[in-house]
Amino acid sequence: MAVTESAVAPVGREPERARSGPESERARPRRERDGARAVRRGHGGVPRSQAVRDSTARTYARSLPVVPVRARGLTVEDADGRRYLDCLSGAGTLALGHNHPVVLEAIRKALDAGAPVHVLDLATPAKDAFTTELLRTLPPELAARARVRFCGPSGTDAVEAACTLVRAATGHTGMLAFTGAHAGLTMGALEAPAGARDIRAARLPYPQDYRCPFGIGGERGAELAARWTESVLDDAEPGTPVPAGMILEPVQGEGGVLPAPDGWLRRMRSLTAARSIPLIVDEARTGVGRTGRFWAVEHSGVVPDVMVLSQAIGGSLPLGVVVHRDDLDVWRPGTQAGAFRGNQLAMAAGAATLAHVRQNGLADRAAALGARILAQLRPLTERFACVGDVRGRGLMIGIEMVTPDAPPASDDIGPPPPAPSLATAVQRECLRRGLIVDLGGSHAGVVRLLPPLTITDEQTNAVLDRLTDAIDSVAATAAARFPVHPAPARAGRPARVPGG
Repeated sequence: MAVTESAVAPVGREPERARSGPESERARPRRERDGARAVRRGHGGVPRSQAVRDSTARTYARSLPVVPVRARGLTVEDADGRRYLDCLSGAGTLALGHNHPVVLEAIRKALDAGAPVHVLDLATPAKDAFTTELLRTLPPELAARARVRFCGPSGTDAVEAACTLVRAATGHTGMLAFTGAHAGLTMGALEAPAGARDIRAARLPYPQDYRCPFGIGGERGAELAARWTESVLDDAEPGTPVPAGMILEPVQGEGGVLPAPDGWLRRMRSLTAARSIPLIVDEARTGVGRTGRFWAVEHSGVVPDVMVLSQAIGGSLPLGVVVHRDDLDVWRPGTQAGAFRGNQLAMAAGAATLAHVRQNGLADRAAALGARILAQLRPLTERFACVGDVRGRGLMIGIEMVTPDAPPASDDIGPPPPAPSLATAVQRECLRRGLIVDLGGSHAGVVRLLPPLTITDEQTNAVLDRLTDAIDSVAATAAARFPVHPAPARAGRPARVPGG
């Protein structure tokens, strides 16, 4: 059952309310207090009025009826004074959490300097500082030959620009993409992601363990996926043009938090390099330390020809960037341009974020903390029959909810079908306990955690407690259909093979 547009009344563990202290009501300026109180008085009307005024395209407001008025780090305070632990992080955009001092200081300094905030693609100190810091973080082999393209402010713009680039550089038009991919939401970008109908992209199998397209999983399943790709490239009909490029995500986010095996990624690099097909890696969601390395491709040692960057790259502000090899630099002036490609505040905030993550080892922190979270969540697959799989890399975690009393979707040995209604119920119960989580996967049956890289050990414990309690509540409420029991491993369930 979907959450309504009205406020959620907390039950069980109630979301924290604002307490006195350095950031208390008394410590805030009067103007801010008066504004917050005014919003609180009209809290009930805000979601309702927006439901009337907003387009039906709105998404998060449907399942997360929170009216945020203040936020810091992992914590969001709503108009009623309730506090939530935010593991959505602006869909992964907030690498350092809400309003991190380093980001705010960078923005303030840029504003106080009186520098222009919009200059199209003119050279500026902010742009130079951002580019310098970005190149410092890239794989050295790419950084040595890199050209940086600022395009429109979103990941979608960057994907479109990357596809336009390789098509111009190679003279070909077709693209190689993968099932479950999410590569933006404009018509050009929609030619590559899964779900597109009128496309110029070959759809290839993306390897995964739990729902392996070949019913095998593990290294063998990844090998078959690689062979399928090789056969598409080598067994095409005579006269079929060579693809302009291959685009892939090292961890599929919208696809349900699916980490690509490292060996498979290296195979894709080998296949494309041998055929002079540019490899585009979409790091819009996985970059800036999210997966336990600064860039997710570093786990495998793969050096792509093109990288798509967005989300956290702008330090919480809109910024889309394409980094590519110098020999692909065939842009005509003005190609794939956008009026907001010179976002100076995003460059200032982005440079500060990149430097902070690098200097403070937050990628390593994400690797260690992510491993701990996975170790604590994976036993849920045995404790709760409705938890099918727990997977992820670094601080990019997914819990797939399933319908255990239903037969497998394809045969008698596969995993149970996904249960989007249960995932929605878990999200709702998390919200009632003061925890904000996201949903994903092809059927929205995966509960996703994307906490900021600055999350503390204490906050991690609180997140795990609330999430586990929410899953327990969902399973107990529907005990007859979704029993809680110490179940043995289900027949045919493939073994998990990390990395590759």
